[in-house]
Amino acid sequence: MSNKKIVMIKKPADFPGESNFKLIVEDQIKLKEKEVRIQTLWLSLDPYMRGSMNRIEEGDIMVGELIGKVVESKSEIIPSGAIVLSKAGWQTCPVVNEKNIKIVDSRIDPLSLALGAIGMPGLTAYFGLTKIGKPKPGETVVVSAGSGAVGSVVGQISKKLGCKVVGIAGSDEKVEYMTSELGFDHGINYKKSDWTESLNNSTTSGVDIYFDNVGGIISDEIIDRINEKARVLICGQISQYNNSEVELGPRNLRQFLFKRAKLEGFMVYTYEDQYQEGLDFLIDMMNEGELKFKETIVEGIENAPYAFSKLFSGENFGKLLLKIT
Repeated sequence: MSNKKIVMIKKPADFPGESNFKLIVEDQIKLKEKEVRIQTLWLSLDPYMRGSMNRIEEGDIMVGELIGKVVESKSEIIPSGAIVLSKAGWQTCPVVNEKNIKIVDSRIDPLSLALGAIGMPGLTAYFGLTKIGKPKPGETVVVSAGSGAVGSVVGQISKKLGCKVVGIAGSDEKVEYMTSELGFDHGINYKKSDWTESLNNSTTSGVDIYFDNVGGIISDEIIDRINEKARVLICGQISQYNNSEVELGPRNLRQFLFKRAKLEGFMVYTYEDQYQEGLDFLIDMMNEGELKFKETIVEGIENAPYAFSKLFSGENFGKLLLKIT
């Protein structure tokens, strides 16, 4: 069984495209002790990978998390047939050491959710919101990229905890999804000329928690509306990832001084030793019909570069996945 892998051959100056990647087919290699061979079923495509492209070297396998089935094992703890998670990157049949593998929770169905609403994006939403945001019933939560893999879960958890939720997205279709399907109180299309007026109307009591996935002008506007003791969580900055020059800012730090507010960046891996808590919470929400999700699925490892570009063009809707066929 050969392994197809995609490597980065050129660092992007701005938006990543197909010319930044190359597909390589390599022969099967022999397993060493404590290694397993995985047949990839699903690959996760996420905005953070754009930042990773600045850190990896040309010729390296593109980073990413996958779900797959163990087809061969020299591990005493990961048997053949196991369904596993691994950060082995964009590969169809990687060989991975047992220490870099986790068995997927058998309660997760469909399996793709282990890369989405009950995977890294869902856990990001849960830990950021509950451990840093610490929402109280009646508070107003604003989330940018509210229809995305992380933002959609942030909003749904916030509603479960009794908060008012305002979601920001880039199309009327996404706004409709947030309000009609996810249960957000308000949805705002930031591409409309009157979006700041809509933000005023939906945050008449100010903003207590801002879960920021985007950065830039959107964040400037929301931070101007924070309440005393507000919590602003920096989870992502997708508006900045493809800039050739770093923007000045943030431009309104005085708000944090005058409002005695909190600004904190975080990464979900900080809470890795608490993942079971988050998984149990999200699985319970799913079982109770309180956690809805949307997936955009592209098939074939050769289409990974094209699919990845959809994250930055606004075409993607919900969680972006690559199905390996």
